[in-house]
Amino acid sequence: MLPFPVRTNQELDRLDQQLKELRIEFEKYFNGANDLPPGELQSHISQALRRLRTAVKGSVDNFRLNSLEARFNSYNEMFNRRVRDVEEGRAHIRRAAPIRTGPDAYAGVLVESSIGEIAAAALYKGLYEGSSKVDLGSFQGYLNKQAAAIRSKTGCTQVQFRLAEEGGKTKLKAKAVK
Repeated sequence: MLPFPVRTNQELDRLDQQLKELRIEFEKYFNGANDLPPGELQSHISQALRRLRTAVKGSVDNFRLNSLEARFNSYNEMFNRRVRDVEEGRAHIRRAAPIRTGPDAYAGVLVESSIGEIAAAALYKGLYEGSSKVDLGSFQGYLNKQAAAIRSKTGCTQVQFRLAEEGGKTKLKAKAVK
């Protein structure tokens, strides 16, 4: 007789933990970290509630199950309302900004002795996206020559290259950095 209540108690503990996880996953979805709502976890919890409804016998476990079920229904109602608001345009899901993997050509790329391939590629992509006017190797060589000329002319140690929008065109700008 003792193993049955222990198993039910463990299942109720697991269900409680899954409800916490469901709330976290929905918050991740509404904050833009996840692309899809956690429907699979939601249906898994719903099935567990149905299964436990027939298995729970004691009044203490029944009270706890009712409490967990009420919390699940409350979460469902709140999440469905928020999803409906998003679908109808009354609310928006905040998407996280993409993680930058390389330098930002518009913020600027510092060159000390010679420009690296990654920095040159960022500038190249901003200037020549979809064009085959210049290859990356030639562009990198051009940037190194320009940096050397600016350093010898001004006596600076670094040169900053950046992209700027002027008159609807993207232009390459360079300045000496002391």
